[in-house]
Amino acid sequence: MTVNVALIGAGSVGQRHASNLQRLGVRITSVTDAQPAAAERLARDLEAPAFTDPDTALDLTEADAVYVCVPPFAHGPGERAALARDLPLFVEKPVGLGRETAEEIGVLVGAAGVITGTGYHWRCMDAMEHARDLLAEAPALLANGYWLDKRPPVPWWGRVDRSGGQVVEQLTHILDTARFLLGEVVEVYAAGVRGATAADALPAGGEPDDVDDATAATMRFASGAVATLAATSVLAAKHRAALHTVSRGLYLELSESGLRSFDGTSRKDLACGEDPRVAVDREFIQAVRGERETTRAPYAEALRSHRLGCAIAESARTGLPVKLPEERSAAPGAPS
Repeated sequence: MTVNVALIGAGSVGQRHASNLQRLGVRITSVTDAQPAAAERLARDLEAPAFTDPDTALDLTEADAVYVCVPPFAHGPGERAALARDLPLFVEKPVGLGRETAEEIGVLVGAAGVITGTGYHWRCMDAMEHARDLLAEAPALLANGYWLDKRPPVPWWGRVDRSGGQVVEQLTHILDTARFLLGEVVEVYAAGVRGATAADALPAGGEPDDVDDATAATMRFASGAVATLAATSVLAAKHRAALHTVSRGLYLELSESGLRSFDGTSRKDLACGEDPRVAVDREFIQAVRGERETTRAPYAEALRSHRLGCAIAESARTGLPVKLPEERSAAPGAPS
């Protein structure tokens, strides 16, 4: 079965998904982007028509599923168009700028009952499943999460009203990983710092960034485990994106390159097999074809991770702890 996909978002992330999908035998039937030139450029490469409005694209072309690969501030129209037609939906992370649009789409997803997938590709690593198995036997007491990186070059990223900030846009992968391995978070406290931006360091367009240069946070899980987080975008190159966990007698280090474990006597490394950025697309297309029941990163899970990121951003902004409503934990166990 050839799956026809309508692609919404012609930026670098949309281009990456389009490349993956073509290798998976998927046909891209339309490309939609608010910037006509961007839509036309990618559409020409894919031999598909270009549009600037998702409803028009879905009315005029064939689609078995929709990919929404847009910046945080642009979520909403593409998802609504897909769900109004009961089409399976893949949404890149983060699933919104703040909570309002993401919560609305979450309700629509639940009502439509369609297959969903999201860009939380860390969930598709073999190393992630192995880490979860290990933590089922030795539940984590402590975790340390890191996203120590440079500022992405796109102009919108440095503006809170466009990206949501680094916690929402980048650290969200670590938050989702922490939830997957340790369960739900019940309380967060965060602090951020922002320094002056030199005039010669302004991004294209000349508008200074207003996202925090660094954020430190703590999280308390329903299981009783605790975690610290550190994020920054002031480095010259990406240094670390990882989650480390501490259990009784077991230390784990998980990143996109794989899993390293130490039990006090021996160290074991498990390299990442299939590129998780490809695996997340493959699993979604398999679900659309009916070859699997669901994906490992459905919208409901992405929404929970997004709520957590928004709570941390709120705490950093207000200087106050933020409690989250308790939800059913997906963690393998609790500290003992």
